[in-house]
Formats: sequence, C-alpha cells, structure tokens
Amino acid sequence: MAPASPLSRSALTFYTLIALIAFAANSVLCRLALSNEQALPLIDPSSFTAIRLASGALMLALLMHLSSAKNRTTLNNSSAQPHGSFLAAALLFVYAIGFSYAYVLLDTATGALVLFAAVQMSMMLMSYIQGHRLNRLEILGALIAFAGFGYLVWPSVVVAHGELSITGMVLMAISGCAWGGYTLLGKGTAKPLFATGYNFIRTIPLVLLMLALVWLLSSLMPVDAMQSSAGLAFNVSSQGVLLAILSGALASGVGYALWYRALSGLSANHAAVLQLLVPVIAAVGGVIFVGEQLSVHLILCASIILFGIALVIVAKTTNKL
Repeated sequence: MAPASPLSRSALTFYTLIALIAFAANSVLCRLALSNEQALPLIDPSSFTAIRLASGALMLALLMHLSSAKNRTTLNNSSAQPHGSFLAAALLFVYAIGFSYAYVLLDTATGALVLFAAVQMSMMLMSYIQGHRLNRLEILGALIAFAGFGYLVWPSVVVAHGELSITGMVLMAISGCAWGGYTLLGKGTAKPLFATGYNFIRTIPLVLLMLALVWLLSSLMPVDAMQSSAGLAFNVSSQGVLLAILSGALASGVGYALWYRALSGLSANHAAVLQLLVPVIAAVGGVIFVGEQLSVHLILCASIILFGIALVIVAKTTNKL
C-alpha cells in the first residue's frame, strides 16, 4: 500500500495544532457533561460514550464519502482495502469508556494530566518490550515522571473537592494506556481518514454491548441519583447529547483523523513531546469554560511529571544522534 503523500510544513503545523486543541476540547466537553458537582449530570457516562463514538463514526463516514468522491472512487472500492483494525477499534473503545467514567470523578486538568502521563508511560513500556533499552538519562526521566505521578495519586494528599479519587485515576490511566496503543497502531498508516473512520465504525458492536449491560444492571438493581451519576442508569438531557455530539463528531472524529494524518509527518519523539501540551491546554479550558481552580499541588505534580517525560524524550533524541 502506498504511503500517504508528505505534508507541507504549514499543513503539518495546522493539522497538529487543531488535533491537540481537539484532544483538550474532549476533556472540557466531557467534564461539562459529566461533572458530579451538579445534582444530576447532564448525561450518564455510557450514553455519552455511545453518542460520542456513534456521532464520530457518522462524521467520519461522511468525510470518507466526500474524500472518495473527490478522488473519483467509491466508498465500497476503498473499503475493500484494509483500513484500521479490530484491535485498534477495541483500544479506541476502551479509551473512550474509561475516559467518560473517569471524568465523573476527576476535574479537567487532573484528568488530562493523568491521561497523557499514562499515554507516554505506556509508550515507553511498549518501546522497552520491543527491545529499546533505557540509558541513564531516560531512566532518570522515567523515575522523575513516576515519582510525580505517585505524588499525584498518593491517597493522603487532599486535592480539589476535599478528596482524591483513586478510582478515577485508575480509569483514566487505563484510558491513557489504550490511547497510547491506538497511537502506535496509527503511526505510518497510508490513509489516516479511512483508518480512523473504520476504527470508529468497528466500535459500534462494543457500544451496543455496553448499553445492553448498563440496561441489564439498571433493571436488576434499584438505583438512586448517586448511582445514576456513577453510570449505573441512563440519564440523558438535550444539553448532554449536544456536548457528546460535539465531542464525537468534531473533537474526536475530525480531531483524530487530523492527528492520524499529522503522524505521517511527525517522528515518534515529536508526537510525544507535542502531546505534553494537551494537559496545559485542557487546564486552561477547564478554568475558562468549567470554572475550575488550579491547585498548587496539581501544578507541582504536572511540572514534575512533564519534566520527567520530556527528559526521557530528549534522551531518546540525543541517543539517536
């Protein structure tokens, strides 16, 4: 399969910038929809995930159709080629569902920090498994990053809202590991738009299974408002649906397609460094749109984690020279 045509510097910059903003926007939109500070969130996490993935699939199907028409091919002919994979779709689903349930418990900045720290740490681990051995500087950076992450999740530390949600941290870490695997699978894909589109479409059976499971759980046990906010029952409002559609169609569908396209012009190290900007953008978005406050503890943890990860990335680049 022929590789994707190279991007100009301006196009690469544009695609990368929009994709990073889209990543951060997902955190803001999800937190707006699922915040547990309200008596009842605007939507439950399973419905948010379902609408997000379905609207993303629809948007990408439209973009694939337009792309096929522009190139004077048919979508059926294009779909005969292998695009994406079931493994990538499974990782995308795990990322999306973990992301939604975690944001019931975490604020925007903390969630984005945990997510992308987990992304980078998982990619480091995958690189190690593939045979890359860490030099001293990489080991130092990894230890600093893990120390910062440990300080962030230490149970005795009091953070925003007076308590620390280990469950939310674990869910977001799982989500980040899934996104790290999804990013690696997307590296070097020949047709990023079609790969992303078919990955979204392949998540639909998993979405239906998830909805059936939530319906079964809600029918077997009585749930009050607290359980409903935790995702054990359906709760859908028009505002919540709109936020989920914006997250799926624009921030996820279009954003991920652009990211897959940008990956064709970025080295793995550059992609890793650029993703470190997302927690910063998300934190700013959380302050502006969600009205959240940044604690000194979170800023300190973020500085330690991002410094450690950046040190690993710089060490990798220096080692290759």
